[in-house]
Amino acid sequence: MATTARVETQHNMCPQAPSLVHPDHATLIALLDGSPLSLSHYLAWGLSAGGTLLDGLSVFMLGIAIPLLIHDMSLTPAQTGLLGAALVAGAVIGASLGGRLADRLGRKAVFLLDMGLLTLAAVIGALAWDPWLLVVTQLAAGIAIGMDFPVSSSYVAECMPHRERSHMMVATIACQSAGMLLAAVVALGLLHLSGSPQAWRLFFASEAVLAALFLVARLHLPESPRWLMGQGRNREAVHALENLVPEDRQKLETLATRLGDEIHHVSKLSRQSQPPGFGILFHPAYRRRTLLSTLPWLLMDVATYGVGLFTAVLLGSLHFGASAADPLARAEALAGGSGLIDISLLAGFLIGLWAVSRFGRIRMQLAGFAGMAAGMLVLLSSTLLDGGAAHHVALVFAGFVTFNLSMNMGPNSTTYILPAELFPTQVRATAAGFAAACAKVGATAGVFLLPLIKSALGVASVLALMAVVSLLGLASTWLFRIEGHGRTLEEHHSEDLP
Repeated sequence: MATTARVETQHNMCPQAPSLVHPDHATLIALLDGSPLSLSHYLAWGLSAGGTLLDGLSVFMLGIAIPLLIHDMSLTPAQTGLLGAALVAGAVIGASLGGRLADRLGRKAVFLLDMGLLTLAAVIGALAWDPWLLVVTQLAAGIAIGMDFPVSSSYVAECMPHRERSHMMVATIACQSAGMLLAAVVALGLLHLSGSPQAWRLFFASEAVLAALFLVARLHLPESPRWLMGQGRNREAVHALENLVPEDRQKLETLATRLGDEIHHVSKLSRQSQPPGFGILFHPAYRRRTLLSTLPWLLMDVATYGVGLFTAVLLGSLHFGASAADPLARAEALAGGSGLIDISLLAGFLIGLWAVSRFGRIRMQLAGFAGMAAGMLVLLSSTLLDGGAAHHVALVFAGFVTFNLSMNMGPNSTTYILPAELFPTQVRATAAGFAAACAKVGATAGVFLLPLIKSALGVASVLALMAVVSLLGLASTWLFRIEGHGRTLEEHHSEDLP
């Protein structure tokens, strides 16, 4: 058996036994990180990104379905509010649960579980006969989508070549906006096909079909080699690796034989000193990383709801649905108008694909929060001018575009990447799930609290507050920053990083 080589030393703020890595593990990781981007990588990425695609599609479909449901099922205001909140509340539960399960059971197991749950929830939703059953199905759909978030970020981070990792991770979260655009096209087609307020059933049915297709396709997805090595399942890791790297199979088998059941562990903490569950995230070795991963993401999601207050103003001013008399026509107009707005979201991600890898996660997150604050201030100025926002559509549009571009080229991309990079394989999905759950808590707070502030103090006060929230996101990023730009996942745990 070859001797182990030290790749980490003890953390300077929190002395622990140094982590040791077997040189054959280092060889396998180097092969994975240095491999050329191939069709197998693209297929693995595409199947991983299915959850974020369906996240965007589900949110958009529900938004278009609610006006139809109000007409078709005579929803009360309470039922309407619960229906909208159930998806977000479920995501909080799902993100916390999915991350822990993915670290214990593996990435692929949770990929299959969440897509199976989403398929079931969408099928029952399409057949629902009662508003409360719809609330339950949306809660289940939210749990499924929330479970997928930490698994997809962890899997893509662990399986993609090092030089392409940031591109592929930004592309993964960009599928959220792509899902919204896909939903707009599908919704418009189904509304024309159905010609009935019950078209909402077709919305959920289409979601079920897509989820089922991803479920079947994911059966062929290889497990993450890094996760398998972290469990000491090195022969399985080599077999998974064969799908991703152009290396001689016999050489890989030889490495697996030498490794036996040796566990690949790269961390600032030894295995014996790691607190259980979420406790490790608040250990001094990782507390700063946890704060960097969670606070900015939470604040971003709060601010995101603030700009949503102006969606109706912009669409109404551009005559999307303003004069439509029946719910079907209004739904068609809303789908078309919202789809146009979502193009700016996707454009921001496309900029992020180039900029995040070039300038680094922290710089882009700082710049993005600054741009979000600027966008909010532009929207605020539109409310203070004569005639209000409805008479200054160009200014409102400029604020929308500035906010959405800044958010998606910055924090909406980087907050998804950072948890997957900052934590070791054994707790990577747990950390990503905790961060995503905190973000959804921020979104929930925005959904419930901002309308109350708007009612009491007015829209201008909300927009001013959201500008402050964006600046707090900038400040928290700067305060807890860890710039590991250009490092491999394993190098993120060397002692020169906090």
